[in-house]
Amino acid sequence: MTLRCAVLDDFQSVATTVTDWSPVAGAVEVVTFSTHFATEDELAAALADFDIVVTLRERNAFSADLFARLPRLKLLVASGMRNSVIDFAAAERHGVTVCGTASSSTPPVELTWALLLGLARGIVPEATALRSGAPWQSTLGADLHGRRLGLLGLGKIGSRVARVGLAFGMDVVAWSQNLTKERADEVGTGLAASKEQLLGTSDFVSVHLALGDRTRGLLGAAELALMRPTAYLVNTSRAAIVDQDALLAALHAGTIAGAGIDVFDTEPLPAGHPMRSAPRLLATPHLGYVSRANYATYYGEAVEDIRAFLAGTPVRRLG
Repeated sequence: MTLRCAVLDDFQSVATTVTDWSPVAGAVEVVTFSTHFATEDELAAALADFDIVVTLRERNAFSADLFARLPRLKLLVASGMRNSVIDFAAAERHGVTVCGTASSSTPPVELTWALLLGLARGIVPEATALRSGAPWQSTLGADLHGRRLGLLGLGKIGSRVARVGLAFGMDVVAWSQNLTKERADEVGTGLAASKEQLLGTSDFVSVHLALGDRTRGLLGAAELALMRPTAYLVNTSRAAIVDQDALLAALHAGTIAGAGIDVFDTEPLPAGHPMRSAPRLLATPHLGYVSRANYATYYGEAVEDIRAFLAGTPVRRLG
């Protein structure tokens, strides 16, 4: 019997072309969805007739209620090896195997610098002005060389962002609750005495922390108020680390120079959401992981996961 596999949030319609699905051809019928299902009811209705689901990152929550509404589901593949929106206990109760894939840290590092450089040099307003016939030059670029880059988090991604900053000749400092001087020395950065010191002395602040109880709401109104009015904030990590309402208030008040944001409390952002029109904001629709090589890994290993599951030997199991 042919199993049916749903691939969610294939916005670019590339899931079946960036990798070879022939290893499961004949055994699995693949159906891709290029639009997002915003509610559990929509998701349950769309997936009712599928045995396998491939979900992208943490965009779709798989709760106990949803598993109960999908009695046909036997395999859930999530890109990445960490997922906070899947109820693994419920998956096990309902007989659903959950598997993951590898994920590269290179794309979010590169996007972090795209946002930071775009903010510093006013790339979007200047490019828009050039194309529309507006006055020639209107912004004054912020320098990177000799300026301080403050990193919240110095893990796999943060450390690579740090090394690029050092190559630009920036003074790079880092802070997190568990960061040691030995780790900072290993990467070649300074160690900020506190989160407050980092925020108050940095010209650019970039967030590279995992979301958890200690980091949720780490940057609120009080923390953003510590930043210089000439400083920029970049967040390609998790939206909930930065209080969205506090950030919007700071952008509207001009208490920071600007922000580059790739992650949001609700994704995709609803039409008319205030983040779509906030001043001093360079925003991208969660592109941090979206690159050809990373997608080839996601979907290539999803095929491997499906093939292994069909053989009765699941790989890269989560939960």
